[in-house]
Amino acid sequence: MTPGVGRRWGGPLALVLAITGGGCAPAARPLVGAPTRAVLPPTVISTVPTVLRFTWQYKDETFEANGDGAVRRQGPDRARLDFFLSNGMAGGYAILVGDTLTVPGIDLVKRMLPPVPLLWASLGRLAVPPARDTVARMDGDTLRADLGQLRGRDASGADGRAWRLAFTGTALTRVERIEDGKVIEWMSRVPGADGTLRLQYVHERGKRRLAIAVSDTTIVEAFNDAIWRRR
Repeated sequence: MTPGVGRRWGGPLALVLAITGGGCAPAARPLVGAPTRAVLPPTVISTVPTVLRFTWQYKDETFEANGDGAVRRQGPDRARLDFFLSNGMAGGYAILVGDTLTVPGIDLVKRMLPPVPLLWASLGRLAVPPARDTVARMDGDTLRADLGQLRGRDASGADGRAWRLAFTGTALTRVERIEDGKVIEWMSRVPGADGTLRLQYVHERGKRRLAIAVSDTTIVEAFNDAIWRRR
């Protein structure tokens, strides 16, 4: 058990996890919508200490697990994630400060967490590496932008690594990592009809999936500085 976080809460996990056949990453589709020069919305995390409680499910080719957990988040760039297994066994945790992710303890948390840019995306903060080129299109209320060495194309036709972002209104809703026109991994944030915030991370080639349903968000007075240190 970690200081300041209990295990009495849970919540509906409305995502159904399924591992698709084959280890091939899907091709990135060309951007749709009207070309735009719109500026990307800001994705600053509030400096007010906040606790997000959630339930989670993880699955890959050889292993699956589920349970509940919490994120303690404080802007501009601090977060701690605690995962508890549903079978009553002790879970694990991760500390994210800026671009540094520390994952002590059991291998499960290392195994299921996305890389830093996608982990920050799950918390609503854009933290992808700087890119030389940007191509953006507006499709209804959705702004999509590709970042990378695009050479006049979008990420579906670019060589090397690119990132594809999607904003609905001002909210960051999806980030994809694309390599040579293939979607390797992605993170999505979708509000559920039941009031939950549904997060999903998928590594297409690794066939790994992590689904999270945020059931409660609470503002607290402060966090103990000890939570940001590795025990």
